[in-house]
Order: sequence, then structure tokens, then C-alpha cells
Amino acid sequence: MPGSRTGRPPVQRTVRRPVAGPPRDNPALRLYTRARRAWDRPLTAYYLILGGSLLITVLGLVMVYSASQITALQMSLPGSFFFRKQFLAAAIGGLLMLAASRMPVKLHRALAYPILAGAVFLMALVQVPGIGMSVNGNQNWISLGGSFQIQPSEFGKLALVLWGADLLARKQDKRLLSQWKHLLVPLVPVAFMLLGLIMLGGDMGTAIILTAILFGLLWLAGAPTRLFAGVLSIAALIGVILIKTSPNRMARLACIGATEPKSGAADCWQAVHGIYALASGGIFGSGLGASVEKWGQLPEAHTDFIFAVTGEELGLAGTLSVLALFAALGYAGIRVAGRTEDPFVRYAAGGVTTWITAQAVINIGAVLGLLPIAGVPLPLFSYGGSALLPTMFAIGLLIAFARDEPAARAALAMRQPRFGRKRGAGGLTGARRWNTMRRRASAARTSGER
Repeated sequence: MPGSRTGRPPVQRTVRRPVAGPPRDNPALRLYTRARRAWDRPLTAYYLILGGSLLITVLGLVMVYSASQITALQMSLPGSFFFRKQFLAAAIGGLLMLAASRMPVKLHRALAYPILAGAVFLMALVQVPGIGMSVNGNQNWISLGGSFQIQPSEFGKLALVLWGADLLARKQDKRLLSQWKHLLVPLVPVAFMLLGLIMLGGDMGTAIILTAILFGLLWLAGAPTRLFAGVLSIAALIGVILIKTSPNRMARLACIGATEPKSGAADCWQAVHGIYALASGGIFGSGLGASVEKWGQLPEAHTDFIFAVTGEELGLAGTLSVLALFAALGYAGIRVAGRTEDPFVRYAAGGVTTWITAQAVINIGAVLGLLPIAGVPLPLFSYGGSALLPTMFAIGLLIAFARDEPAARAALAMRQPRFGRKRGAGGLTGARRWNTMRRRASAARTSGER
């Protein structure tokens, strides 16, 4: 091995590698970061509740108009008859939602007992001969004159949410919820009284929703597993007895997963034609107004089975959009209930979220053939003013609670009017105003958010 001129062995020089530059910007990661940042903003729940509920209501009005035209013409009525009634109910419901969203929490709690008393009175009045009306075999309606009717049991859901939330909040303030008798009494007896009044009319679908609200309140109150399972077992036993003693309910149970109109001894015409409507819609549907099943083949096309007509006319894209809107609404309700320190807000928000999501799951599950047909409408979507009015008032509750979060209050307080605001040295620049809002939101979040 040849040496160097100095007689020393050659020096092994290390090869210098080029220094790696900064990592390339990943568009997918950047998009995810921005979406995550937007999702965690203080007003996210507020926008999801307001935007989601309005979109569901507007899309529901469109589908009610499309699905009810043939039914109205068959009854020798104008084609827009049901749409006009639903639009009137939506307009009144919008005013109720606006009023509820602007009410303070104290006023919501003050309304709990009057709403409960009024609901119980009307539900008892339904059973009085000559006053109550029977629709599709259920004695749950009161005529208001002309073509207008009211179903008091729908207002019983709102009454149970408000009254139950106020009751549990007062008991939590007194630290009584650790005792099972204070947890159950008088919440469970009053709920069973409402269930009894509903079942006198034979409406088991509404009774199931009311039971879901009761269990949602008990879950939020921290009921022990044994106590929760005991109440659930009693409710399940009563439900089995009511189903076994009714041939109509047994026939509905036998239609789960049916593919032929005549499934044994049960007539599954409605369930099967709901599946036919969904199957014929394809990816993007046959077009708005082009449903075939609504021409007399599918009963209750504009009420309980409006989701099937939506699938036929708007296809898989339309039904998934409806599901996404309900999922966003449910997430926002859970977020409001989880981030508040006010017990009443937590119980009321959780009760409303349980009510809307449980009713949506039961209705859509029945249309898909996964659950028995319970006869409950799709919230904010199906035809029916009696169901729409209390639901929109409940949405107003969620909006009020979402606005009342500490970070959301700070964000709303920093908003400036778009028009007519002063410019110049005396006003805050956009960057300074945004930084000030972020500091206030962070300070509020440490005290109020979890």
C-alpha cells in the first residue's frame, strides 16, 4: 500500500453528505390540520346545530312536497295541501326555535313545570270521548277544527326533557343523586305516568322514544349499573308483554328483514315496498318527483316512510347526506352536554340529543327493515306539525346552550358588525382583534371547558 510523502499512512476522509432540506409540505396533512383546527373552534357546535337543523328542515319540506302530491290528489285535495301545512308548521317552529335560542337558562327551567302540566292535561284530554280522535288505530289526537289536529304525546317528550333536567339539576346541587331513591323518585314514576297515558291510546312508538329519553337522563345522572339494568329489565318486560298481547305488534315484529309482501301470516306490504323504493334509487336516484312507489304502492310515503322516497328520488347520495346531517347534529349535542359545567344544561342537552337520535335511528331502521315499524316520524323531516313544533323548540334549546359556552360567549362578544364600523387608528386591526379574541377564548376555556 503506497504511503504519503511524509511516510504516514493516508488519511481516510469522510464523505460529506448533502444536508437534507426541510420536509416537503404534505397537502393532506395541512388539510387535516386546518380541519382539526376549525373543528375545535368555540362556535363549531353552534354552527353544526343551527346549520344542520335548518338543512334537515328545508330538505324535509322539499321531500314532503314531492312525496305527498299523489296522496293529496287521491284525497281530492290540491297537490300542495300537505306541503302548505308543513310549511306553516315550519314557520311557527322557526319562531319557537328563535325564541328558545334567546331565552336564558333560568326561563327554560321556569317553563319546565308549566309545559309538563299542560302536556299531561292534553294527554288525559285525548281519552275523553268526543274530544280525542283515532288515527290509524291510535287514540292520540285532538281536533283543532278543520284539517288541523294536534298530538299531545309529542309535547310529552319536550316536557320530560325539561322537567327531568330541572329535577336532576336541583338534586345534584343538593348532592342527593348518590342515593338511589332520590335518583328514581319522582323521575321514574312521572315518566311511567306519561307512558301510561300514551299507551292508553296504543302509540307504542312514541312510548319507546319517551323510554329512551328516561334512560338517557338516568345515564347522564350517573345511575349505577345495577340500578340502570334493573329499570331497563322492567321496561323490557313491560314491552314484551305489550308486544305479545297485540297481534298488530307481533305482525310488525315478523316483518323485520322481509323480502316478500306476504311473509307467513303477516302482511309486510309497507316494509317490503320501502325496501323496493330504496333499492330502485341507485347512487343518485331517479330524480326529484320521479318516485314510483309513492303512487299508492307505499303507505305513509310522506310521514313515516319519507326516507324511502328520499332514497328512491335522491339515491344513496341523498340518504347518506341525511344521515350525515343527523350525525353532525348528534355530535354537536353531545359536545354541548360534555363541555358545560351547568347540570341543567348537561341534562337538557343530553335529553334532547337522545330524543332526536333515538327517533331518527328507529325511523330509519324501520325503513331499512332492520327494526319493526314503530310509526314514529323522522325528526324535522317527516310531515307532521305536532312533531315538528316541539322538536324545533328543542333545537332552540341546544342553540341557546351552545351559545352559552364560555369560549363561545367570548367569541361572540368579539364580533364586530360587518357594516357601519369605524376604521382608522382608533379601531382594532383584524390581526389584533383576532389575537384578542383568542386570548379571551383561551381564558374562558380554562374556567368552563373540559
